[in-house]
Amino acid sequence: MKKEETSPVYSHDVMEFVTVAVEYCVFLEKTEEQERMEFVDKLTKLLPLLYLKTSLLPKYEILSEEYYPEDFVSEDNYNIVRANISIIMGDKDDYLDVFMEDMKYSESPILTTVSENLADIYQDLKNFAMRYKNATDEEQMMNALAEVKDEFQYGWGQKAVNVLRALHEVRYAEVDEY
Repeated sequence: MKKEETSPVYSHDVMEFVTVAVEYCVFLEKTEEQERMEFVDKLTKLLPLLYLKTSLLPKYEILSEEYYPEDFVSEDNYNIVRANISIIMGDKDDYLDVFMEDMKYSESPILTTVSENLADIYQDLKNFAMRYKNATDEEQMMNALAEVKDEFQYGWGQKAVNVLRALHEVRYAEVDEY
């Protein structure tokens, strides 16, 4: 039996997650000249799949006390992705969010943007994909999986469902306008 068939870093669920994570990143990196409806339609399919594939991953533990994950997404990269999404979304970029940490201290919804939430998810997934790809051994791959699963649980998973609600509204409200 091959090592790839027995190692958890090459399991079917991990390979499917990696595939969807990379597809998400590539999609957001190639947003130029996309129409809003095409963009929103793709994301309303991709985000639930990404959420599902991530939730199927088991909980991993970081194996090394000396794990210092490298960041691959620069501030400029992040801002380019966010700005491109903002341009596509236009007047539909803003939405009210009631599931933010700041809501604990507010009696009204918080204004947030589709572009920022999608760029935040992009940043975590792109960093993961590059760490996983550049790993020199299975321990580093496992650490990358542990990191992205924690980020999902405590950060971008909630952002994914929040922004999906906003994208759903755009997707189906605009259908009614035509």
